[in-house]
Order: sequence, then structure tokens, then C-alpha cells
Amino acid sequence: MADMYADARATRDRLESVARAAGRPAPSLTYDDFPREVPKREIRIDEAAQRLANALHLHLD
Repeated sequence: MADMYADARATRDRLESVARAAGRPAPSLTYDDFPREVPKREIRIDEAAQRLANALHLHLD
């Protein structure tokens, strides 16, 4: 009985959070609301990955 009660409470809490999220406005889809220049992440290839790529002839130099 305690497990069923805990499950029902968890379900209620989750449904309440979903209802709050549904009431918020949708995010903007217009181009002007996003930055024009977004820096790219730096990709690092460690020595082990380099050896594996070379063994597979992928050449990640």
C-alpha cells in the first residue's frame, strides 16, 4: 500500500511539473534571437585515438 501511495505521489508531482512547463511560452524561433557568431568547440585528439585512427588508416592528423 505504501509503494502504491509513493507511486501516486510521484506521478502527481511529475504531472504538476509538466502542467507548469506547458503553461510557459514556447522558445523563440526567429533568427534575430540567436547569436550570429558562435565559437566552435576545440576538438582534441589524444595519442591513443591517434594510434587507433592510424591503425585503421583514418589519418586524424
